[in-house]
Amino acid sequence: MNKSEIIQAAAQIFREKGYHGASMQDIADAVGLQKASLYHHVASKQEILGEILDQALDRLISDLDPIANSKLPADERLRQAVRLYLLRMAENADLAAVLLLEYRSLEPPQRAEHIQRRDRYEGLWRKIIREGIAEGLFASSDEMTTTFALLGVQNWSITWYRPGGRYSPGQLADLFADLFLEGLRPRTDGVTA
Repeated sequence: MNKSEIIQAAAQIFREKGYHGASMQDIADAVGLQKASLYHHVASKQEILGEILDQALDRLISDLDPIANSKLPADERLRQAVRLYLLRMAENADLAAVLLLEYRSLEPPQRAEHIQRRDRYEGLWRKIIREGIAEGLFASSDEMTTTFALLGVQNWSITWYRPGGRYSPGQLADLFADLFLEGLRPRTDGVTA
């Protein structure tokens, strides 16, 4: 048994029961350890939650950073970012759900660290939007609100998307990207957002 397996099992339990509804005994049972033995690997449920959130955000930052900093046009970078994000969320729905729904359960010092990491991730999305505006590819004048809307649409999919449903994660990503890219394109009729 290693810490990574504990983190993965805990993510699934937190997704199913919520952070506050889950116990250390639930986690120990899921990984086949005695509760006392679990404490040889992790100090607390807070530590586990912090590890889940850090792991999820670090992976997302690692995915998005090269896209956000590439020399491709912003619209193509946005399409790639949406695709990778939705694929990553579908690949590990437990981590995604905990990241999006349970960060408020962190105690204040850990929450402050998490918010800094989350802001770094959101900053990469804002960079793509900002550069798309500067390139004349996007008509939005508010990069922050546009970023929140873009992430909100994608994030909410964890509540309704089901593998094996109408769309694959890639098809859903294309639909979302088309929706946003067509909605962000400058209008030729002189009307601006």
